Amino acid sequence: MTRIQIITIIINLLFLIYIFKLIVKGRLREEYAIVWLICTAAMLVFAFWDGGLDVMSRLFGVHVPANLVFTGFIFIILIYLLHLSVVNSKLQRHVTKITQELAIIKEKLEPRAEEINDFTE
Repeated sequence: MTRIQIITIIINLLFLIYIFKLIVKGRLREEYAIVWLICTAAMLVFAFWDGGLDVMSRLFGVHVPANLVFTGFIFIILIYLLHLSVVNSKLQRHVTKITQELAIIKEKLEPRAEEINDFTE
């Protein structure tokens, strides 16, 4: 095993521990942690498997294995950005709805608050 493989394995294991800590502390939701766990597991597989990247690049017909890595990560990032955009849009709709409901409730309560203030004075 080469030095870079050992370093990669150690960094990946530390990153896995960090992800699990974030999940336990409640700072990272499980649905988002899955993406990080899968990516880290894939990097661990290729850290242990010397010729894995060559095999995968031949399987996909890519001549330079590094190009497969860059293309794969760009594709994964684009999919993840699309997912985050969908989640953001959903949250924005919820915030708008909650803001409108709060405004309606506030409008209904203001006359009563004035009555209570008049009564206490």
